[in-house]
Amino acid sequence: MFKNASPDEVKAVLAKAEEAYRVLKGYSIRQRTSFMRTVATEIEALGDVLIKTAMAESNLTEARLLGERTRTVWQWNSYANYTELGNWLDARIDFPTAMPSPKPDVRKTSVALGPVVVFGAGNFPFAFSTAGGDTACAIAAGCPVIVKAHPGHPETCALMAQAIEKARIKCRMPEGIFAQVFDEGYEIGQMLIKHPAVKAIAFTGSFKGGTAIAELAAERDEPIPVFAEMGSINPIFLMPDKLKQNAAEIAGQFINSVTLGVGQFCTNPGVIIVVAGRDLDTFQSTLKQVAANTPAAPMLHPGIAKNFEKTKANALEQSGVEVLAKTGAEQAENHGALVLATVSGVEFISNPALHEEVFGPYSLLVVCRDAEEMLRVAQSLKGQLTSTLFATGKDLEESEKLCTIVQERCGRIIFNQFPTGVEVCLAMHHGGPFPATTNSAFTSVGADGIKRFTRPLSFQNWPDEFLPDELKNDNPLEIWRTVNNELTMESVNPVQAN
Repeated sequence: MFKNASPDEVKAVLAKAEEAYRVLKGYSIRQRTSFMRTVATEIEALGDVLIKTAMAESNLTEARLLGERTRTVWQWNSYANYTELGNWLDARIDFPTAMPSPKPDVRKTSVALGPVVVFGAGNFPFAFSTAGGDTACAIAAGCPVIVKAHPGHPETCALMAQAIEKARIKCRMPEGIFAQVFDEGYEIGQMLIKHPAVKAIAFTGSFKGGTAIAELAAERDEPIPVFAEMGSINPIFLMPDKLKQNAAEIAGQFINSVTLGVGQFCTNPGVIIVVAGRDLDTFQSTLKQVAANTPAAPMLHPGIAKNFEKTKANALEQSGVEVLAKTGAEQAENHGALVLATVSGVEFISNPALHEEVFGPYSLLVVCRDAEEMLRVAQSLKGQLTSTLFATGKDLEESEKLCTIVQERCGRIIFNQFPTGVEVCLAMHHGGPFPATTNSAFTSVGADGIKRFTRPLSFQNWPDEFLPDELKNDNPLEIWRTVNNELTMESVNPVQAN
């Protein structure tokens, strides 16, 4: 049992973070990345204890947690590599010129915002929690981190914090670079958001939680950015020619995607949209057959299981909604049983309640009369993390307007694959228009997530020896130079600072 942090303890943590932020300005990029790699090593050193602890707290399988730990370690190491390359600094040098008129020496880089508060996620106890990608990105940027531990897996959070602290001591980093506080309620979280030392917030969770945090942050005397990823229904558009060719195959794959992780992924496909026709019968019959043989599985914790039952029941009570397919076996306590429902396109368009996320193994088949109604369904959608088109070349040729509309409403558009499974790479954008996130310009997956915790700063006419390394004339980073209004790129070796 973990004791809730007191207001005085939180004030002390924030004071240390504020001090560490200024101390870190004197540390080189290489020192920060050495710390990041040591964190990765210490997480690995936790061994079986970490896996068994997380299994006991989350109901997640050993295989799933082993994979997630590998991803988490890889994030710390790969983000460190990217940090050293310096691309994220977005450095620019605009040399002075005399023609056509006198022009000053202006150079721009990215600097750390300041202390960052991270709210740990419940569905990824390693990769999106205490030592997750948000924490790694903020530290890469030079920002101290205060994590509010997720109450669903406190022992796991504590172990991860211990690993970070061991790395801090080994690398002689300032004490305030990382801290974690516990609180099962809202008081401490609200205090962290409102405190003037905090300069940014990262959150992964529900729409209700994310919007509450964003509102508090906006009400401050100095409003701060909130990077909240709040989930979505990740619509799938199953186009007519593709349905005709692969109805049964797609149906089986669809159920695998809906039930992956017991439906507890933010990229779970909550809606699949089709046009009525003869080929739909094959698709629906396969859904029924596969669903009946799909067993229920334990959800992360009782709170999530209870919320799933509540939101699922609300969705099924909506006008025009009927159960299409479901798990055949009896459901055990705190288990998520698959339910697929169906509704007409007209009902879906007119009822905002059907656009809400049901966090668990649930999805809604929206049956449209024709292509025009499918287009109106797309237009009715809010911002999404992902949208998917299952289509042939012929389908794409006939649905150019649909493709345009879908792209306007998501952060990742997928072709003939399912959205579950988010590759951690530079090209990945895990974000999307509101209400999927509070800021669609940034990603919470991949090293580009570092940019969330920086701001641009220009230096005009500064002596070379007092400039940041990346802006010096003999800079050790890859930068863009603007010379006489022409952009050229100069590639040099990664940073070699202390």
